[in-house]
Amino acid sequence: LIMAERPVPVVMVSSLTEKGALATFEALNLGAVDYIAKPDGTISLSIGQIKAELLAKVRAAAKAQLKNTGSSVKGLAQRLREEREKPVARPIAVRRGVAGEGLVLIGVSTGGPRTLEEILPLLSADFPWPIVVAQHMPAAFTRSFAERLNAICALTVVEAAAPIPLEAGTVYIGKGGADIVVGQRGGRLTLIPKPENKEFLWHPSVELLGRSVLEHCDPSRVVAVMLTGMGYDGADAFTSLKKQGGRPIAESKATAVVFGMPAELIDRGGASLVLPVEKIAAQLNVWAGS
Repeated sequence: LIMAERPVPVVMVSSLTEKGALATFEALNLGAVDYIAKPDGTISLSIGQIKAELLAKVRAAAKAQLKNTGSSVKGLAQRLREEREKPVARPIAVRRGVAGEGLVLIGVSTGGPRTLEEILPLLSADFPWPIVVAQHMPAAFTRSFAERLNAICALTVVEAAAPIPLEAGTVYIGKGGADIVVGQRGGRLTLIPKPENKEFLWHPSVELLGRSVLEHCDPSRVVAVMLTGMGYDGADAFTSLKKQGGRPIAESKATAVVFGMPAELIDRGGASLVLPVEKIAAQLNVWAGS
């Protein structure tokens, strides 16, 4: 498939293991559109349980916008080399809470892992705000994904598997199989994992995360980024954020693998900017003053 003359839609079927997760991310990096986890590990005797989900993802993959894998991967590698050659080091100075400062939210689904790998490594090493990512993903995958991102980013990337105070210059990947919300604990803004809320279709829920931020943060200090994905998760919360002074960015149709989530935000009038993926990190750096 990789040697084909034109891009071919691929959906990766993976076991819920660390090895399976690593293989899945590599497949996504090479151009797979989406993935689905086997219900019983490597040898799955109940594969029929994922029939409906597999069919839905194959249909979505058939409509997805496929990128030129070779040029995209080479371009990202070149940009990462340029960033690493800059004379800046990972900041290890005193960390700051976000009260009165800023916060970045990212909502993303289908096509997200590869898209995040095109954005997060380009954020400056002194980026001054926390970044919270709600990526629809199984629980067994998010730790490996956070470790993968941490290896290529100037910022620290961690999985939010337990309540954790938000710190400047850190990227938090919401643990799969759960939801994440922002709240106050001990006078500090804290990211809190919770069991999946059945009122929402996708998890970690972008909508639930956005609503919690509206309750506990000054909207004018929040930037929200809606990236590739199916459905409408987070569109209402991000639109409310804009109405209250926040700054949502929607990924443009030109680069979104699946334009569903960004399109829903745009249709609601909730996007302050619509940008292709290659311009999003630069915009975040400008707004954060880094």
